[in-house]
Amino acid sequence: MELENLLRDGAALIESNDDDATTGLNIDKITKALNEIIMNKDGSLDLATIVGNLSRNGLGDIVGSWLAAGNNLEINKDQIVDLLGEDKITKFANSLEINIESAKQALVDSLPKVVDMATSEEHSMIDQMVGGGGHALETLSKMFR
Repeated sequence: MELENLLRDGAALIESNDDDATTGLNIDKITKALNEIIMNKDGSLDLATIVGNLSRNGLGDIVGSWLAAGNNLEINKDQIVDLLGEDKITKFANSLEINIESAKQALVDSLPKVVDMATSEEHSMIDQMVGGGGHALETLSKMFR
């Protein structure tokens, strides 16, 4: 799945959640806001920061479940801040002109599903990013269990 399509799917999840602050927001605006918080300066998915935050904050089991087949473990608002950082949450909220709590909830609702979608195909985005032949996802999943 292409990154742009993945971000649009994530934006659609946010737009259709049960928070009045995000319901009805422009999908393109949400997509742009997501892009700004999960991409690095080179325009690639900022895996280094996310993986580093996982190991420092004990979130490996949660994200490992998103990468593996089966049910996704839930993440809460405090953990989403640990994963992405307060500055990115604030940037996301400001981009969408919503409050911080709504921004956290939007990311809690969408991020597990977006990661799951990115890694569920035979040739996942992770494999494409690291040039693997299907083994990168398996290795990453084992790292977080």
